[in-house]
Amino acid sequence: MGRGWRRSLSGYIALLLAALLVAGHLGYPWLGLFIATLIYLIWHLVNLYRLERWLRKGRQFNTPESFGVWGEIFQHFYRLRRRDRERKRRMARLLREFRDSTGAMPDGVVVLNRLGEIRWFNRAAARLLDLHVPQDVGQRIANLIRHPDFIRYMKRGEYEEAVEIPSELGGAPYLTLQIVPYAETQQLLLVRDVTRLHRLEQMRREFVANASHELRTPLTVIAGYLDALNAETDLPADWHAPLREMQQQSRRMGAIVNDLLELLRLETEPGEAAYQKVDVAGMLSRIRSAALALGQGPKEITLDIAPDIQLLGAERELYSAFANLVFNAMKYTPSDGQVIASWKSEGEGARFSVADTGIGIPAEHLPRLTERFYRVDPSRQRDSGGTGLGLAIVKHALQHHAAHLEISSKPGKGSIFSCHFPRQRIYRVDHS
Repeated sequence: MGRGWRRSLSGYIALLLAALLVAGHLGYPWLGLFIATLIYLIWHLVNLYRLERWLRKGRQFNTPESFGVWGEIFQHFYRLRRRDRERKRRMARLLREFRDSTGAMPDGVVVLNRLGEIRWFNRAAARLLDLHVPQDVGQRIANLIRHPDFIRYMKRGEYEEAVEIPSELGGAPYLTLQIVPYAETQQLLLVRDVTRLHRLEQMRREFVANASHELRTPLTVIAGYLDALNAETDLPADWHAPLREMQQQSRRMGAIVNDLLELLRLETEPGEAAYQKVDVAGMLSRIRSAALALGQGPKEITLDIAPDIQLLGAERELYSAFANLVFNAMKYTPSDGQVIASWKSEGEGARFSVADTGIGIPAEHLPRLTERFYRVDPSRQRDSGGTGLGLAIVKHALQHHAAHLEISSKPGKGSIFSCHFPRQRIYRVDHS
C-alpha cells in the first residue's frame, strides 16, 4: 500500500475516532460514525470535482494541491502532463528539423495521404510543380499533374521505379516523379529536375544516330569492294583468309550500326507501343526459319505455342525482341543441344520463354546482361558475331509493352530467358 493510501486511511480513522468520542460522550455513537463517513465522502467528491475541472480546462499545467491518495493522483497526472509536454516539444523539434532539411533539398518532396491528397510540400516541389499554399493543400495530386504517364503510374500502383514526364507547370522542362509509401496510409512524392540529364542523354542519342548514319556509307563501300575482291579468281592464295576476316568484321560492324539505330529508335519513341493484333505463332515460325538459316547451334528448334493466346503490340518490336533471344540461344548452344521457344498463358497475362541447354551464364553476370555492350566473355561474343546490344534491345522493346525480362541460368546447364506480358497486352482467340 502506498504512502498516500496510508495517510488517507489514517486520517479517516482519526476522524472516525474523534467523531465517535464526541458523539459517544453525547450518547449518539452511530451519529458520529455517520458524520465522519459523510465528511470523508465529501472530501472525495470535492477532489473529484477539482480533478474534472482541471482536465476540462486543459490549459493549466500545474495540478490542484491536495494530500493523501488524492495528492498522489494529482502528482501522477502532473508527471504524465509533463512527459506529454516534453514529447510534444521533441516532436515539434523533429518536425521543424524535417521541414528545414526537406525545405533545403534541391529535390521536391510532397507528402500525400492514402487518397493522394496533398498534406505538405517543400519549396523545391512548389517551384518544380507550381504548387501554392494554401490553395493546393488538400488537392489530389492527380488533379494537378495531368500528364497521362503519371496518371497511369498512379493507377498502376507499382512505384519501384520513377516516371519521367515533360513538365507543363513552369518549373523545369523534364521531371522524374516517384512515390514512396511509408507508415500505413502516407506517401512521399519525390520530384527531381532531370533536364540536364535529359539534355546529356539527348546529346548522346544524337551522337550515336549521326555516327551510325555516317558509318553506313563507308561500310557499304568497304563491303562492296571486299565482295568484289573476294570474287576475283586470280588473287594470291594468302589473300583469301584476310579477305574473309575483313568481310566478317565489316558485316559485324554493319550489324552493330543496325542494332544501334534500332536501340536508338526504341529509346526515343515515347509512351507505350500500339495495341495491334500480332500473330505470335506466325511470327515465331518466321523467327525459327531465320534462326536455323544461321547455321549455328542445334539443327532444330522446338516450338511450344498456345494458339488461342495472341499479343497486342508493335510486331516489329516484338519480332526484334523474340528473334534476339532465339538467335542468342542458337549461338551459345552446341549442335547436340536443344532450344525450346514457348508461348504460354501465365495467370491473367502470358509468357514467352526461350530455354536452351547451352554453356550457361555465371550468376554474377545476370544483373548486367541487358546493359549496352556488356559481355560475359568478350572473345566469345566476338567469335559468335554478336554486337552486345541484343538484350538491351529486348529490354527496351518489352518496356514499350509494359512487360519485363527474367533470366535464369546455370553454367554448363543452360539458360532460360522469359518475357512476362501483362493482361492488357493479351487477347484470346475463340476457336469454338
